[in-house]
Amino acid sequence: MKLNSTVFLTLILLTLMLGAGSVSAFLGFNIGSSALKGITTPDGRPATKFASSKTNNSQQTGLTLLKEQEILKIVKARIEGKTKAAKSENLEEDDEETNSSKQKPEEKPPEVTEEKLQPGFPITAQSEGVTLSVQSARYSGGDLLLKVKMQNKGTDSVRFLYSFLDVTDDKGRTLSASTEGLPAELPLNGPTFSGTVSIPTALLDDVKKVSLALTDYPAQKLKLEVSDIPVER
Repeated sequence: MKLNSTVFLTLILLTLMLGAGSVSAFLGFNIGSSALKGITTPDGRPATKFASSKTNNSQQTGLTLLKEQEILKIVKARIEGKTKAAKSENLEEDDEETNSSKQKPEEKPPEVTEEKLQPGFPITAQSEGVTLSVQSARYSGGDLLLKVKMQNKGTDSVRFLYSFLDVTDDKGRTLSASTEGLPAELPLNGPTFSGTVSIPTALLDDVKKVSLALTDYPAQKLKLEVSDIPVER
C-alpha cells in the first residue's frame, strides 16, 4: 500500500510540474509575441535598398517639366525686356550728349599769330633759286643758336653736306659750329625747312657779327652767303 501511494504521489507531482511548465511557456510565448509586434527584420539586399531610395527621392522631389511653348514664351519675354532696356539706355545717352552739346559754347579756332622777328632779321641769301635765311639769333645753354630756314625753288633738287658749312666772325676767324634739323636734300618746289646752327659761346667773347657760307654737294654750283649776322649780347 505504501508503494502504491508513493507512486501515485510521484505521478501527481510530475503532472503538476508539467502543467506548470506548459502554462509558463504559453504565457511567455504570448508576452514575447505581443512585445515583438510591429518589428520587422531589416532587408539586407542592396538592389531592394536602391529601388526604395529611388522611389522615395522621386516622391520627394516631384520634378515638373515645362512645355516647349512655355519655354519659348519665357525666352522671348526676356529678349524683348533686354532690347527695351538697351533702347532706353541709348535714348538716355543720346539725350545726355544733346544736352551737353547744347550747354557747351562753340569753340573758336585758335588764332594764328605771326612770329615776331628780332630787329635786323631775317637776313637772306639766294643762289640758283635756293634760299638760305637766318630768322633769329639767341643765346641758350652756353651756345649761340641761329634759327635758319631753307627752300628750293630752282630747277633741280639740291643736296648738302653741312660739314662744309663755313662760319666766320667779324675778324675773319673760322668758328666751329653744328647743325640740327636742316635737310640733307632740298626737293624741287618743296616746303620750307627749318633748323638750327649752334656756335659755342666761348668763341664769341669779342665778336659782334658772324657770317655763314654754304654750297651744295658734290656739284658745288650754289654759293649761299649770309653775312653780318648780329650776335652782340
